[in-house]
Amino acid sequence: MNEDPRCCGTGTCIIDPEGRCWCGQQWDGTKMAMPMLNLGPAPEPLSSHSPAVSADHKL
Repeated sequence: MNEDPRCCGTGTCIIDPEGRCWCGQQWDGTKMAMPMLNLGPAPEPLSSHSPAVSADHKL
């Protein structure tokens, strides 16, 4: 088996075709690194006009 040049040197790398290793690192074209966190937009705050549950309401 040929050694993958993307391996971090531990000899335990299992890298899929997209360049992701089992340990969570991603090939960035130059080196293996942890992928960037993509948080996306913040959720909208809850509206103060949403209906409230009555204190008398019993489940």
